[in-house]
Amino acid sequence: MFRQLKEDIDSVFARDPAARNTLEVLTNYPGLHALMAHRAASWLWRAGWKWLARTVSTLARWLTGIEIHPGATIGRRFFIDHGMGVVIGETTVIGDDVTLYQGVTLGGTSWQKGKRHPTLGDGVVVGAGAKILGPFDVGEGAKIGSNAVVTKAVPDFATVVGIPGRVVVRRGEPRAASEGARARFDAYGVTADMPDPFARSVHKLVEHINAMDARLEAMAGALCKLDPDYCDKLVPPLGDDDAELSDDRSSAQVRASKDGGSESAGTGRAGNT
Repeated sequence: MFRQLKEDIDSVFARDPAARNTLEVLTNYPGLHALMAHRAASWLWRAGWKWLARTVSTLARWLTGIEIHPGATIGRRFFIDHGMGVVIGETTVIGDDVTLYQGVTLGGTSWQKGKRHPTLGDGVVVGAGAKILGPFDVGEGAKIGSNAVVTKAVPDFATVVGIPGRVVVRRGEPRAASEGARARFDAYGVTADMPDPFARSVHKLVEHINAMDARLEAMAGALCKLDPDYCDKLVPPLGDDDAELSDDRSSAQVRASKDGGSESAGTGRAGNT
């Protein structure tokens, strides 16, 4: 028991640079307190003392803000940093060297009996606010970015971000096991240079629009050579003020305003011609 506790304390020092000494970790780290309480509750659960196990779990939740069902299976060197709002369901299985941050939910999506919660492989890092929902595997060494919602299996050594969760980085197995957990560890499941899939999609759309604009300009130039009058039919520019709408106008007013503007513009063009 003391060897296991020492291992848990060492894992805190390995993954939290704010930890200064053993006394501070023992007295001020709710993740460690929740883990110690879970070990006691889990022993009671397996021994058949279900109500007492749930009571110990509830008391730990009151004290730490972390809810771990006594039926959950947790491996060695498990670390919950900050911890407030973490929820771990009954049939969750967690491997060794796993790290969770605050607000993480390892939950289920079914009311049926049996396996309902995820299985996390060794070395998984789950960022703050992430939700992993369902009875699937999160591969060894995977990283779940903050606030991601994951509802399907994650490959080994992959990084997942977004809602719904998408794999944005696939890595091979680390070159050497001697690299250790510290060398492979990324706080909150993200790295500084990790791509944002939403920003990447917007960037691609902007590139496509720019390419189409250039092509239209070339076509317009060719048409102007064939018909000089075509160049006089310019598209009116859209200013910043034209796109601003007051907050107190209803949707119907906005649509009516747009329709009226279109009719006026049409009348004006007809008059000019």
